[in-house]
Amino acid sequence: MGKFLPNFICIICLVGLNIQVQAFAKQNKKTENNQESISENSKQDWSLNGINTANWSAHLGRGQFPVYARAQVMLNNLHASPGAIDGKSGKNFLKALAAYQQIQGLPISGELDKQTWDSLLKNQKSAAFAAYQISAEDIKGPYVKAIPRNYAQQAKMRGLYYTRVTEMLGEKFHIDEDFLRQINPKANFRKVGETINVPIVRNDLPQDISLIIAHKPARQLYLYNHLNQMIASFPATIGASGTPSPKGTHKVIKVAPNPVYMYNPKNFVQAGNKKKLSLPPGPNGPVGNMWIALSKPTFGIHGTPNPSSISKTASHGCIRLTNWDANDLGRKVQEGAVVRFLD
Repeated sequence: MGKFLPNFICIICLVGLNIQVQAFAKQNKKTENNQESISENSKQDWSLNGINTANWSAHLGRGQFPVYARAQVMLNNLHASPGAIDGKSGKNFLKALAAYQQIQGLPISGELDKQTWDSLLKNQKSAAFAAYQISAEDIKGPYVKAIPRNYAQQAKMRGLYYTRVTEMLGEKFHIDEDFLRQINPKANFRKVGETINVPIVRNDLPQDISLIIAHKPARQLYLYNHLNQMIASFPATIGASGTPSPKGTHKVIKVAPNPVYMYNPKNFVQAGNKKKLSLPPGPNGPVGNMWIALSKPTFGIHGTPNPSSISKTASHGCIRLTNWDANDLGRKVQEGAVVRFLD
């Protein structure tokens, strides 16, 4: 894009963050006044039809409900990623709601209000969940028994593959692995042809990603087109106090799917390893299966082996996304796209 981020977008991001924080605090305060509503909704049906027909009602409150699972899938498919779909009213869900409201030009509340729900329904193109038959390819893998924590041991492996079918299916369908098991209580996930219920998710970001905002306090990535319109958002883990992310504005210089991870103890020391190491590709590698290099040396945007931890833990200075969000971004972002870090 070749220019700095206009001030008004910075202000919008900061206002959005404040609203998200306020919305989360407001939900924390909803206790006795909505216990009856929570109790009623907790009895809702977690079957395929139950989730797909779950409907909005006032004062849902905090918790895990089918209507939240349905909303998370719709948010995912409309490019406001909630991270791992889990049906819960966590921070990533609230941030996704606020981002969706900004994308759609709705009042930004960070809450699943009636106007936002109606907008989600209007924009949905299919049911949120569907039946899926486990294939021979799903069972075949490749898989490994375990991923050692020590990078020196990982460097000796052929690939840092998935360790089980549910882990692979979780990433394939953007769903929290425990939640996948929860909505399929009778499945063993080891039989070819076994039918399970999964989210219907997209992997197709809009074109024209000109600007990426890495908002450190919000732990969120915002994507803008050349018209400075927000077109997508992802929850993200962005640096830590000991290994902070860069400041200022940088550019995307390279996109590398299925990267070999080059460990250098000069950047940080892992498990006492004092020598450089070359770790094989795979979704359970330190940077997942996508590396988007920035003009700031050694820094980039990448995936993670722990998708449910996104925006909840620290990174070694880079921008960490779920593998599916990183892959989605890597397929569409072009070299030269601007990445700006906001404190």
